[in-house]
Amino acid sequence: MGSVNELYSREEFNVESKWLIDPKLLLVGPKIGEGAHAKVYEGKYKNQNVAIKVVHKGETPEEIDKREAHFGREVAMLSRVQHKNLVKFMGACMEPIMVIVTELLGGTLRKYLVNTRPRCLDMRVAIGYALDIARGIECLHSHGIIHRDLKPENLLLTADYKSVKLADFGLAREESVTEMMTAETGTYRWMAPELYSTVTLRQGEKKHYNHKVDAYSFAIVLWELIHNKLPFEGMSNLQAGYAAAFKNTRPSADDLPQDLALIVTSCWKQDPNARPNFTQIIQMLLSTISPPQPPRIFTSQAAVLPPASPGMRTLMAKRDDSCETPTTPMENPSSRFFFCFSQCY
Repeated sequence: MGSVNELYSREEFNVESKWLIDPKLLLVGPKIGEGAHAKVYEGKYKNQNVAIKVVHKGETPEEIDKREAHFGREVAMLSRVQHKNLVKFMGACMEPIMVIVTELLGGTLRKYLVNTRPRCLDMRVAIGYALDIARGIECLHSHGIIHRDLKPENLLLTADYKSVKLADFGLAREESVTEMMTAETGTYRWMAPELYSTVTLRQGEKKHYNHKVDAYSFAIVLWELIHNKLPFEGMSNLQAGYAAAFKNTRPSADDLPQDLALIVTSCWKQDPNARPNFTQIIQMLLSTISPPQPPRIFTSQAAVLPPASPGMRTLMAKRDDSCETPTTPMENPSSRFFFCFSQCY
């Protein structure tokens, strides 16, 4: 094929045996999410509650090849790295259908923000979530992986609302081969302009970009965390992408604290080389945290703290941020009933 599809073709789907899932051991529960090419279900695997992502294979040979390539790439990347701010990978199988199994978390950041509106998150919570996201991306970048699709739909909250984890690596790329690849569909509202702004590419010409595309997306997500509003409000995704790429339009940072405004505006600069890396971003975020103050009573109607002050562990507690190669999945007992995987498919 001479394309990215060759990177992880069906013949090359050979993850370590410890990550191969026996579909007969999967119990499928209710659907908890759906995207353009996959559905996600709550389920069980060896008595542990899990999320089961079922990837649609497509209809045409071209679609099948492309989705198998995405699937293989996502599995390869999930099995390579482990971090407390990356969703925990449990395993995968390619037959009879393409399935990825991960830990079950509490829901997307998108859903939480929408349910919280019109109130804003407490600033400490927003910064805590931003640090979680930045640390997860820093881990990916240290392994030469670009996420490329950073947005609230792909950020998952733990059940206690204290941490955020990155998910959905279907569009992730090895940075060493980005010059070989065209930009693929993401959500323009959060995408770096260099991923899509050249609309007149000659046939076969490829776009080059680097890990700084994730810094741009992070800036938009951080802006949204602070304001709890949809960025580029009033525009469609395409209109937002066009405005960002061709008019250098950005959400307003005028009402942000000066230190946070500096982070946001430096991360979404038009020139990728002028954007900071995530090690720098983390240090900038940490510098915004004031020394601990005596407890205060918050009376403002514009702020909300989720249960147990989520995000505070991210800011105050000692963290284990090491990037590691995943170890074998853990198993936890549970008593809820699910239908057998083979009965559903």
